[in-house]
Amino acid sequence: MTGVLIVTGGSRGIGAAVCGLAAEQGYDVVVNYSGDAEPAEKVAGRVRELGRKALAVRADVTDEADVRALFDAAVGLGPLAGLVNNAGITGNTPGRVDEQDVAIVRRVLDVNVTGVFLCAREAVRRLSIRHGGGGGAIVNISSTAARMGSAGEWVHYAASKAAVDTFTFGLAQEVAGEGVRVNAVAPGMVHTGLHEAAGMPDRIERFVPAIPMGRAGHPGEIAEAVLWLLSPGASFTAGAVLEVGGAR
Repeated sequence: MTGVLIVTGGSRGIGAAVCGLAAEQGYDVVVNYSGDAEPAEKVAGRVRELGRKALAVRADVTDEADVRALFDAAVGLGPLAGLVNNAGITGNTPGRVDEQDVAIVRRVLDVNVTGVFLCAREAVRRLSIRHGGGGGAIVNISSTAARMGSAGEWVHYAASKAAVDTFTFGLAQEVAGEGVRVNAVAPGMVHTGLHEAAGMPDRIERFVPAIPMGRAGHPGEIAEAVLWLLSPGASFTAGAVLEVGGAR
C-alpha cells in the first residue's frame, strides 16, 4: 500500500495502533492530536522506525481552519490515500441523561459528529475523482455503544456514535461512484485509557462477564479491522459498520 494516511486522534489507544499497523503495511502517516504533543511525536517516531514518513500535526477536528491545515500538511508527505476518523470523546462524566451538563453533551457531539463531518468532507474534496483526486478510503470509528445505548453512563456518547453510523452509510452512497469507499469500525470494550480517564478503572472488569468471548479487546485488534477496510481486500465494501466487540 502506498500513499498518506491521516489518523485523527492518533497519539494514543486505537489511533496509535492504527498508525503503527498502517506504517507496517506501507503507509506514510499523519498523526493528528489536539493536546499534548509528546505522545503524538512518539507515535510518529515509531512510524519512522518502521521505514515510513510521518508527521505529527496538532489540529482541533471541530475547527474548519484547523482541519484544512491538517490536510494541507499531509501534502508534504505525498498523495493522500485515506482518512481514519478516530478522534472522539465521552465527556468523561458518566451518569444518567438527567444528570448530564449540556455543555459536556454539546462538546461530545461537536467532536464526535461535527469533527467526523469536517474531516470526511475535506477528505472527499481531495480524494474524489469528481474533484480531481485519485480515489481512496475513509474509515470512521464508531462504537457498539451506538447499538447498546450506554444507559446509565454515556447515552449522549452512544447517540453521537449512532450518528456516525448513519453518516457513514449516507456518505458511502454519495461517493462510492467517485472512487471513495466509506466504512466504519465499531469497537466494543477495548483496553485503552478511556475508562481510567472517566474515573472508572474497573469498568472493563465489570463488563467482561457480559462479553461472550470472555475478555475485552486490544487496540491492535481494532487496527486490524481498520486496515482491512482501507485495503484493496475490501474493494467492494462500502457503507458497512464492522463491529469488533467479541459478539457483544
